[in-house]
Amino acid sequence: MGVTSPLKGQSHSRSLTRKLLPYVLYALLPIAVFRFYFHPFPFPLSTSDQLPHPNRIILTTSSSSSSSSSSSSSPPPSSFSREEEIANETPCNYTYGRWVHDKMGPLYNGTTCGTIKEGQNCITHGRPDLGYLYWRWQPSQCNLPRFDPKTFFNLLSNKHIAFVGDSMARNQLESLLCMLATASYPNLVYKNGEDNKFRRWHFASHNITVSVYWSPFLVKGVEKSKTGPDHNELYVDVVDERWGSDLEHIDMVVLSIGHWFLHPAVYYERGSVLGCHYCPGLNHTEIGFYDVMRKAIKTALKAIIERKSTDGNGIDVFLTSFSPSHFEGEWDKAGACPKTKPYEEGEKMVEGMDADMRSIAIEEMEAAKVNAKQFKGLRLETLDVTKLSLMRPDGHPGPYMYPFPFANGVQEHVQNDCVHWCLPGPIDTWNQIVLEVIRRWSVVSKREE
Repeated sequence: MGVTSPLKGQSHSRSLTRKLLPYVLYALLPIAVFRFYFHPFPFPLSTSDQLPHPNRIILTTSSSSSSSSSSSSSPPPSSFSREEEIANETPCNYTYGRWVHDKMGPLYNGTTCGTIKEGQNCITHGRPDLGYLYWRWQPSQCNLPRFDPKTFFNLLSNKHIAFVGDSMARNQLESLLCMLATASYPNLVYKNGEDNKFRRWHFASHNITVSVYWSPFLVKGVEKSKTGPDHNELYVDVVDERWGSDLEHIDMVVLSIGHWFLHPAVYYERGSVLGCHYCPGLNHTEIGFYDVMRKAIKTALKAIIERKSTDGNGIDVFLTSFSPSHFEGEWDKAGACPKTKPYEEGEKMVEGMDADMRSIAIEEMEAAKVNAKQFKGLRLETLDVTKLSLMRPDGHPGPYMYPFPFANGVQEHVQNDCVHWCLPGPIDTWNQIVLEVIRRWSVVSKREE
């Protein structure tokens, strides 16, 4: 029996391969075309072009934040250009603008931030539409950068920041904590009062303290209760010492009031009854609440200026303007705030009570600025959020102030919150603006040195 030599076998194999190769190529070509057409290769996209998954929140950081992490010794080139831009441009008016769609979404979500008040944790509570998370405020004549926690930490290292006021102050505080927590964890170091109305956190990484003081009138007040009067009592010429007594240790304060002035109340000034708001049955003069709110703001700002000008340490003061509610119909019916996207420009105007409350805040802050000019280290600004908030009827918890309110079907009575804001949500923009104002102050201070 003959044996085939190895060389002859290899020659036969190469010949067979050359004969089959064209057929293999012809077979693979249509398969490759089919694969590429129906399943294209994932070309890399820029961060801003990536669409988030509809069923989850993608945690992102601003470009300046990510780039600055590459070098701890010096800021990235973009930071220098931004400082030059801030130094050379006129101050931005963040009041006017429009909400534009933003694919990047928020910095945090309802499961990654542990400081969200239960009633504002809309995602965890099962809110099904998440479109409200993908909008950003675009001012008419300037840009508003995404919030950069590292920039905030660098500008406010070794500082004590206090949020003072009503539940909107707390809402804004928790928004800030959530955004800062994406870069450094806050430690709760103090809590006191019903519903933890007085709390304090510490960021050890930059020695920053953040506090919240419950003070819904800024001035001394006695809140209505089941065991006390069925109306609030306000002393419009006496600052609330629960926060006033700590001014010596506060470097930045954010004041926020408004909604509590709508409740029935009796007002006192110089120890005597000034009048009241909605007090049938009491022998007091009805004077409404607008002038009383003005007096309260004036008293608070006067106390801050006088005390901080004396201790010589200076302070940054923000007064947040009135944040409108968006109730459409009964507060305890399904669909009380049903909108799922922002109003278009011109679709909704700031008017009536919203406009009046806003004007009071702006006018009193402008008057306080004049008074503060004679002292060094006092910087005051109105955080004018009334219009940008009015245009966001989609950002409230609504029925999702409670977990899964429709798990057993639509009930006859469903409590709604169309006043406060979901976290994350539109209120994050308030802190974006605060950061940009602080950054401008910092740049101007360096130029003046």
